Amino acid sequence: MRDLAALPKAHLHVHLESTIRPDTLRELGDANGVDVPGEPPVFDGFRAFADYNALIRSCLQRPEDFERIAREYCEDEAAQGTRYAELTFTAASHGERLGDPEMPLAAVLKGLSQSTGLEWRLLLDHSRRRSVERAERTLELALKYDEVFAIGMAGEENHSLRPFATVFEKARAAGLHLLHHTGEDAGPDSIREALEVGRTERLGHGIRVLDDPALVAEVRDRGLALEVCPSSNVTLGLVPSLSEHPLPRLLDAGLTVTLNTDVPSVTGAALAEEYARIQAAFGYDDATMAGFARASVTASFAPAATKEKLLADIDAWLTPAAGG
Repeated sequence: MRDLAALPKAHLHVHLESTIRPDTLRELGDANGVDVPGEPPVFDGFRAFADYNALIRSCLQRPEDFERIAREYCEDEAAQGTRYAELTFTAASHGERLGDPEMPLAAVLKGLSQSTGLEWRLLLDHSRRRSVERAERTLELALKYDEVFAIGMAGEENHSLRPFATVFEKARAAGLHLLHHTGEDAGPDSIREALEVGRTERLGHGIRVLDDPALVAEVRDRGLALEVCPSSNVTLGLVPSLSEHPLPRLLDAGLTVTLNTDVPSVTGAALAEEYARIQAAFGYDDATMAGFARASVTASFAPAATKEKLLADIDAWLTPAAGG
C-alpha cells in the first residue's frame, strides 16, 4: 500500500471553523474568555454538534484569530497531500456576531493568502435556520471578493431552502456556484429541493440519495458528485459506525464519490487519515483510493491547468503499484 499522505488530492467539503488545532483552540479560548472543553463531547445528533460548534466559533473574536486559523489550515492541509481545496467559511454569521461585517472574511483571506503549498478557493455558507436577510449579506460579501467562488446552505435540513430561492437566483446571475448540504440528516425530498430550488452543483454529503432508486439514477445520469464525509457522519450520530457507512453502496450504484473531512478537529481525522480509515474499513486497494482522489479533482471547480497537473500526479503516485 502506498503512502496516502503523498497521494495528491482535492478537498471539497471542510469547514474552516472545524479545522482548528487543539492547542490553538485552547489559546484562543483563554485569550477571549471562552471555556473550551478538553475534548469534543459525544454527539447524539446534528443539533448537539451545532451547539458545540457555536462554542468553538465564539473563540474567534479578533482579526488575528481568523488570520491564524486560516494560515494554520493551509499548513495542515498541505501536509495531508491536499493540493487544492474548496474551503467553507460562515463569514456573515461571524460578522454579525462581532459587529463588523467584513473583518472576519478579510482576516481569513489574509491568512489563506500566505499559503505556499495549497491552492484554494472559498465558499461562504449560511445556515438554513437563519434569516434570508443574513443570506443576502452572505451574497453581498461573496460578490466583493474574487477569492469567493460559491455560496451554499448548511445546517439542519428540516428547514426548507425555498425562502432563499431569490438569493440563489441572484448568485447564479452573478456567476457564483451553488453548493448545498443535502441528504445528510434528511432524505430524498431534501436532495430534490437542493436540486430544483437550490440548483446545487454537487451534493454536500448526499448519502441519503440511496433511499430512492429513481433519485440515484437521476444524480448518476447528471454526473453530480457527492461530497461524502464518513467520519463526520459517524461522529455526528448519522451513521452507526464506519463499517456500516453506505459508501460502498454509493460506489456500487455508479455514483461519483469524493472523500472529505467536514469537521476534522471533531472527528480526529484530517484528509489523509480519512482516506486511511476508509481503506482499512473496506479493504480498498491503492487504485480505488486513487479513484477517490481523481473524483475529487474532476468534481472540483479548480482551473483546467490545476486539474490536469493533479490528475497526472495522481497517476504518477499509482504507477509504481501498476508496474510492481
